[in-house]
Amino acid sequence: MSEDRYVELVASLCETVGLPDVEHVLQTHSIEVGGLDVRLDCFDEDPDAIYLSFDFGAVTAGRITTVYRLMLEANLLVYAQDQAQLGLDSDYGNVVLLVRVPFADAPTGETLADLLAHYSEHGAYWKQSILEASDERFEAIVSGNFSWIRA
Repeated sequence: MSEDRYVELVASLCETVGLPDVEHVLQTHSIEVGGLDVRLDCFDEDPDAIYLSFDFGAVTAGRITTVYRLMLEANLLVYAQDQAQLGLDSDYGNVVLLVRVPFADAPTGETLADLLAHYSEHGAYWKQSILEASDERFEAIVSGNFSWIRA
């Protein structure tokens, strides 16, 4: 049942955003949104949801501990209200945002497209302001005043 719902939802998403090759998205389980690679997965262990995994990019050497602290703060202060959380890709060490979208919430292609756009804005912020920022800007962001957190 969940596989059918997954296929239906991906097809609806592709129709909503004007992607003609639904089969490619179904085969690769991926799409690009706002310059970010996003995986669309459905797992046997949790057949009641679709998972969106946004790849925000790699953490620069020397910033790892600080970025991990910022990720933890974001998980506690921003994403605790969503079914989302920041983590690390175990294969590459990239920062990823994993979002669980329950099928019980009756997502449509349009609502999924809106979610993808919303979280791709988060990814753009993380990439530009935290992962790729100059040292001076990065130090200002991590100063402890929490102004970097965007909801």
